Amino acid sequence: MSTIREERLDEAATIGLLITNDDTIRELNLRYRGQHSPTDVLAFPHGEGSDGFVSPPSEPPHLGDIVVSFPRAMAQAAEHGHSVEEELDRLVVHGVLHLLGYDDQSEEEREAMWRRQEAMVRSFHDHGE
Repeated sequence: MSTIREERLDEAATIGLLITNDDTIRELNLRYRGQHSPTDVLAFPHGEGSDGFVSPPSEPPHLGDIVVSFPRAMAQAAEHGHSVEEELDRLVVHGVLHLLGYDDQSEEEREAMWRRQEAMVRSFHDHGE
């Protein structure tokens, strides 16, 4: 994936991706973040001790899983005046950045993450990915 190459990870990695509805993402958001509302994207990093799962040595490491709400993607695409595909790109990149250690809890972190995210989305569309 281009986002991983952009971040200069030298090895292959796997990522799980689920595109779902608001009910499912609301349930996951409540279960894992304590928030009883739908959200656009959730990222679940796979790190040492996160769930006890160990990748076989012959397989690339699993970075984690990303869950995207398709209804949120459609609404946000309409709100921002671009395609659903571009919004899905943006949400997946956002999730991958979280898996790579980016955070958006403070204003400074959020601005840095969004700058990186938008640069990557622009590069996808400039290069036809």
